[in-house]
Amino acid sequence: MVRALMVVWVAGCCMAQAATAADSFPDRAIRFVVPFPPGGGTDGFARVIGGKLNEYFGQPVIIDNRAGAQGSIGTAIGARAAPDGYTLTLAHSGSLAINPHLYRTPGYDTLKDFAAVSGGVSMPFILVLHPSIAVTSAKELATYAKQHPDKLTFASSSSGPWIAGELFRLTTGAQMVHVPYKGGAPATAALLGGEVSMTFTVPFTIVSHVKSGRLRAIALFAKERLEALPDVPTAVEAGYPALTNINEWYGVAVPAGTPRARIMTLNATIVRALNSPDVQKRLADLGLQPAPSTPEQFARVISEDHARWGKVVKASGARLD
Repeated sequence: MVRALMVVWVAGCCMAQAATAADSFPDRAIRFVVPFPPGGGTDGFARVIGGKLNEYFGQPVIIDNRAGAQGSIGTAIGARAAPDGYTLTLAHSGSLAINPHLYRTPGYDTLKDFAAVSGGVSMPFILVLHPSIAVTSAKELATYAKQHPDKLTFASSSSGPWIAGELFRLTTGAQMVHVPYKGGAPATAALLGGEVSMTFTVPFTIVSHVKSGRLRAIALFAKERLEALPDVPTAVEAGYPALTNINEWYGVAVPAGTPRARIMTLNATIVRALNSPDVQKRLADLGLQPAPSTPEQFARVISEDHARWGKVVKASGARLD
């Protein structure tokens, strides 16, 4: 009898300790792996969100930039981390939805190695030309590119802009030459200098240049026009509805197997951060639109884009190894 009571008492203590441990999460520093170098939109987003998590949790959030291979190196590091909620990975549309189809061995399986936590921000791609290209619409551009095969060039800074360009080529029949650059800044500089004809990018990188007249934006791959560039038509208005909802997104993921309770704690805190006025202001200053979600909603975005971009990559024949 006494032995049985001791077993029950010990079991009760273990359960109480486990409950206390769960309730106290997090009780130490959190690492936030960003698979791109400092200074860009991904790094800016991570530092804004990391700062709020630090404020809410009372624990340091350490930004760990691990750039390389279009985001695959850092993403693989995040996939191999312990599934305890203490390592977050910046989930990027290029890394999770496109790279697995470009690389034979990216180092991770998007659909098996990660658990979605929350969406972060979403931005439609926009088609931007150097002013020397004498067209004013996407239809005119496609016609010109078919009449003058491979005369036009398009710059990319990562897998997302590259495959957005390939999707435009496949959709319109335009014949263009892809020119890769090592980052958004050199790609934009090349376009401004007339080294390339166009690029497919996200608005925050080019709004000021379009407003100044140094670049010309002719199509936004979204359902609605952009407030910052109200004169730029949507894909539907441009005559290519198949190019609607072609987005780049960032979010937060953790290794598969992370306890559900910790995922929900992280989700609630990240959503709270994204809905806070100061974070919305700081993200707006970076040109980023908040897109908080449930884990299930973000997992669906990842899965659907993984399938969609896989088809585009296959049709285009694009490979990186």
